[in-house]
Parts: sequence; C-alpha cells; structure tokens
Amino acid sequence: MALGRLLHGDPQYDTDGTAIGHGRGYELFTTIAFGGRRDRAFTRLAALSGARPGDRVLDVGCGTGYLTRRMAAAVAPNGTALGIDPSTQVVDHARHLATGLAGCTFERGIAEGLAAPDASFDVVVSSLMIHHLPAEARSQALAEMYRVCRPGGRLLVADFRPPSSRIGRHLVGAAAGPAMEHNPIGQLTALVRDAGFTDLAVGDLRPWLRHVTAVRPAARQDPA
Repeated sequence: MALGRLLHGDPQYDTDGTAIGHGRGYELFTTIAFGGRRDRAFTRLAALSGARPGDRVLDVGCGTGYLTRRMAAAVAPNGTALGIDPSTQVVDHARHLATGLAGCTFERGIAEGLAAPDASFDVVVSSLMIHHLPAEARSQALAEMYRVCRPGGRLLVADFRPPSSRIGRHLVGAAAGPAMEHNPIGQLTALVRDAGFTDLAVGDLRPWLRHVTAVRPAARQDPA
C-alpha cells in the first residue's frame, strides 16, 4: 500500500475530505517522519493551546489521538479532552491507546459538521487535519470550531509545513502524496482570522509544523 494512500484514504461517506485508514500504520509513519521530535512537538502544542486544569477540550480530526492524550494530561485532574475523527477504525485505535487515561474520550465525527452545542468547549485544537479537507470545506471547518468554542476560549490549529526546497517537496510528495507536498500552509492564518478569531499568533515547530493560536472574542458586555 502506498504511503500516500495510507495517510489520505478514501473519502468518507459523510465528509468531502479524506481520512486515515490504518491507525497502526499511521502511528509508525509519523513516528519515523518526526525523527524523534514528535513527543516534544506535540507536548509544545498542548502548552501553546493555553489549556488549563479543568478545561473542556475538543480535538478536531484527532487521528490516533496523539495530541488528544497530551491535552487530557494538560487539563487533568478535572478536565476533559474529546477527540473526533471520521474514521471508525482510527477512533477505535485511539480509544485503545488511551486506555486508562482519565478524561480522554473519542467519537466519530467530521470537522465540517461538529455534533456539539454552541460554545461548549474552552479550548479547540486540531493538528495535521486541515490539509485532508478540500479547499472549499476548510472555511466551514474553522467556522464550526469557532461555533463550539466558548467566548473567550482558545484555538490552536497546526498543520503540515512543506519543505521550502523543490527536492524536499518532491520527496514529501513521493512518500505521502500531493496533499502534503502542495499544502498551502500560508493560507492557514487567513482561515483562522476569517472564521472570526482574534489575537492570532503564528509559529513553526521543527520539523514539519506550523501552528496558529487565537481567541474567540468574549461576548460584548452592554452597559447597565
């Protein structure tokens, strides 16, 4: 099986995007791809999210739950971290990996239509998911993240940052497919801003991640 097909499987019946089809294979691939820096990078993402003990966290497009588990640790002992992903197989694998971890749960769901009430989470995060969606669905996914984030709550979105060199991009394309080779990472900031988030901050984590943090503006307080 080609690695690109492994990372970007068949479209799911209720989303226009693609989904990871093989949880164990994806875990192996990403461990190798991060060259020993995966734990450091995702622990840093959890810290950058601003999540605090007791917070309710949603991880959109959680895959095998690598970031979700770190978010659960960040909000312990009384917080919760829910990961959602369109792939039933991957959700099952994520549940297995999180066995015994309090406050960490997983459900099947899609980024473009989150099955959660308005303003129901303190922190919304997403990593390595946006490039799985077709361009026309990305704005809808960010709009949904805005909707379920409480006023004053925080957002963290991280996605794959292709190499700057042509050879590097070609190697990425050969290994993981065109979605990663040609990922328009420069558009990520505008997607977050256009969804309504403010106080944006942008940064990179080696070797492959660009992250954007932001805040959903607090509800306006009308004078008495």
